[in-house]
Amino acid sequence: MREIVLINITGEDRPGLTAAITGVLARGGVNILDIGQAVIHDTLSFGILVEIPGTEQGSSVLKDLLFTGYELNQQVRFTPVSEEDYRNWVSNQGKPRHIVTLLTRKVTAEQLQRVSSITAKYGLNIDHIDRLSGRVALDTPVEQGKGCIEFSVRGEPADPQALRAEFLSVGQELSVDIAFQQDSLFRRNRRLAVFDMDSTLIEAEVIDELAKAAGVGEQVSEITERAMRGELDFRASFKERLALLKGLDVNVLDDIGASLRLTEGAETLFAELKRLGYKTAILSGGFTYFAKQLQAKLGIDYVFANELEVVDGKVTGVAIEPIVDAQRKADLLTELARKEGLQMEQTIAVGDGANDLPMLAIAGLGVAFRAKPLVRQSAKQAISTLGLDGVLYLLGMRDREGA
Repeated sequence: MREIVLINITGEDRPGLTAAITGVLARGGVNILDIGQAVIHDTLSFGILVEIPGTEQGSSVLKDLLFTGYELNQQVRFTPVSEEDYRNWVSNQGKPRHIVTLLTRKVTAEQLQRVSSITAKYGLNIDHIDRLSGRVALDTPVEQGKGCIEFSVRGEPADPQALRAEFLSVGQELSVDIAFQQDSLFRRNRRLAVFDMDSTLIEAEVIDELAKAAGVGEQVSEITERAMRGELDFRASFKERLALLKGLDVNVLDDIGASLRLTEGAETLFAELKRLGYKTAILSGGFTYFAKQLQAKLGIDYVFANELEVVDGKVTGVAIEPIVDAQRKADLLTELARKEGLQMEQTIAVGDGANDLPMLAIAGLGVAFRAKPLVRQSAKQAISTLGLDGVLYLLGMRDREGA
């Protein structure tokens, strides 16, 4: 009579161990029903669910496995599994799966405890836990650290909105970002990534920098802040701010362009996206003059931004249509996806302001990056703790997979 047995093997990892164990099972004519292995700090945890035939060969396989484990200095434990339990396990196959991604500067036990408690509260079962970030030296300053833990969970949350709200609340409390995504075919098969520019790809709002040079810095900055929070219509506020720049000497553009700093992780992110064959684009309510500089620096494929009209060496303060506003960004994303022959599920959009929300909403992966509270709450995903290269973790990439 056949037996179903779960075999757990733990001990110091060593070359050839898997071959030795499966060799014993092979001689017993054993069928493998499930298998998993993890190595943490050179310590192996190896699990195999097997069906042992009721034959003379099969009858001695567990004894032989104990002896082999002893020779290899491994602990071997057997757990019988009833056929009913096995059938129940098989019946769970095909249930919805999701990915919970924890991003932080330094991973703590409290962060993991809170995340795992919330997943359990909403009826989700954790199947796998993986570290996507690289190994970190003990003396690494917190602000330079990068930590990412990925949970593969099974089930459908009873209340997805409430689940996300709890993740967001815990994230703010513990300085951690928690992403929740469906584990679908598209997750690692996206091919187009579009980005806002100001305060996303660069650490500044260019129109505010221009305003400082024009002597109207505080006035324009206040309008920009309100527009990014969603308190003002972007199109109207853009025209209002631009009008205040009338008469600005065009010579200041080069100085401002030279002073702009790329956001943390931008170069890493674009290098990886290019290596993976992605098309990339800037969809910005800022200005083409500066977006073209970023295009050259980062190897970006497409640029759509606003033209800064100049006459006789002076900024006119007049907006040239069409203005790249919230709806225009969403429309451009749709057009680019169509042009590249992609489904919307294969797109990524990243931005920080309220005028980015429409494109974040329609993208397969919409990420609010270091965004205002309204945007962070409304977007599908949010990253506030790490740099732009944190987007790669949401795609399931490990640091060791990088170039």
